[in-house]
Amino acid sequence: DRNMFRLLPRRKFPTKIHRNYSSDPNIECETQVYKSTTFDPMFNLATEDWIFNEGDLSKQTLFLWRNSPTVIIGRHQNPWKECHLQKMEEDNVTLARRHSGGGAVFQDLGNTCFTFLSPLNGYDRTRNSLIICRALEKFGIKAAPSGRNDIEVDGFKISGSAFRIQGMKAFHHGTLLINVNLDALAGYLNVNKAKLQSKGIQSVRSRVKNLSEMNPAVDHVTLSDAIVEEFFQTYKHRSSIVTLNNDVLKNISTLNDQYEALKDWNWRFGQTPKFQNNFEHRFPWGIIDIHLDVANGVISKVAAYSDTLYPKIVEKINSEFVGTAYDRKGMMDVSRRIAAALQRDGDEEAAKLIQEME
Repeated sequence: DRNMFRLLPRRKFPTKIHRNYSSDPNIECETQVYKSTTFDPMFNLATEDWIFNEGDLSKQTLFLWRNSPTVIIGRHQNPWKECHLQKMEEDNVTLARRHSGGGAVFQDLGNTCFTFLSPLNGYDRTRNSLIICRALEKFGIKAAPSGRNDIEVDGFKISGSAFRIQGMKAFHHGTLLINVNLDALAGYLNVNKAKLQSKGIQSVRSRVKNLSEMNPAVDHVTLSDAIVEEFFQTYKHRSSIVTLNNDVLKNISTLNDQYEALKDWNWRFGQTPKFQNNFEHRFPWGIIDIHLDVANGVISKVAAYSDTLYPKIVEKINSEFVGTAYDRKGMMDVSRRIAAALQRDGDEEAAKLIQEME
């Protein structure tokens, strides 16, 4: 039914902010709820943006969703520093970049995502977090907000969140660890050691806990139903729940435009600020030490050093790496390009050796 997706016309928000939505428990306002049945992380992130940009956010809005294995980084994060990209590629784990800030998170189907969207004068992160906490109480789990962005149970983090404010509207989105593969979480994320030390912990794995360990009755369906019910009770208004899926969403041009933009390499990798990296490796033919400057996901400067008896390898690395995309495909492409160039120069032995670097 296309009528249920008619989110326009957009409401014109007041130019002045009136904080008439405090954490007052007696709030009454209209609500709308969306649930996604697709596990495509790009579609779900695009849908979130579509609701935010085109939805009627004069109503308090809730969007619930979950993704296939994905690492989602914040708007200003460096994927090469935050993630183990090679392992992700080997395991078919998607890299996505969201529009909001915050840190990198690993998600799989054992993770439930929530997004609260509202006019700015109705935006209250604490109230949103308490909706989640009260929903968990239905399972006998006593959770509480912790710090600026987390929800914890007995000192274990079970939820992290981020937010975005744009003009006169805002959203607050986060994750709930229900039955996430915690070993994978630790394996795909490269958490800064200083951040761990500041929290007095040894690893991400030691700090988090799945809700299903606390109560096996908690799963995506049961928890989503509890959150929706608490959402309705908080705002004293019930509305029909709109189910979103690929068959409906693929027919919305603005949504698909956003979907393609989120998939684009330039958004996921090219938005990365300038950084430097270096690596050293010993091959049978010598030690190679490569220093790289990377800007917008592309190698802008290279300096290679080696004790090899095949100096043309070093010369080709210094000349060919510049302008190459700094990802697995880019590095494999440039090594093959160097091997082909060495073959053209008649140096077959060096060409074979460079192929070992793949």
